[in-house]
Amino acid sequence: MGSEGRGARLASPQAWELCGEEGKRPVGRTLGAAGSSGEQRRSIAARLLMASPKIASLSWGQMKVQGSTSTYKDCKVWPGGSRAWDWRETGTEVPPSTVEYLEKQGIDVRVLQTEQAVKEYNALVAQGVRVGGVFHSTC
Repeated sequence: MGSEGRGARLASPQAWELCGEEGKRPVGRTLGAAGSSGEQRRSIAARLLMASPKIASLSWGQMKVQGSTSTYKDCKVWPGGSRAWDWRETGTEVPPSTVEYLEKQGIDVRVLQTEQAVKEYNALVAQGVRVGGVFHSTC
């Protein structure tokens, strides 16, 4: 996948509705799961209504996200939160099967160089779009 596979990935806007805050389980399954408590459903619904945090700053090896006291080298952001991203968990390239899956769900996926991805991400956030991304600050 060459240089296009590195940098940052954006999914907008429905990706985080389908994938949840860390993209590991579809929220739809959780909302409809047998035995889910009302409190769990309310928590999930509240998370879905949260705005995406702005990326406050980016420099080589450092990123700051609005609402977080952490300084990240690499990070995942989604409506309502952020966390460090250890790219050794998943690699730095987006598997074609992941892109295909998201596109079949009607989700716009963009793989961009990090500085451009941050600009586009923050522009979408400023428009009120609920967007998520995975950012690698040294690409």
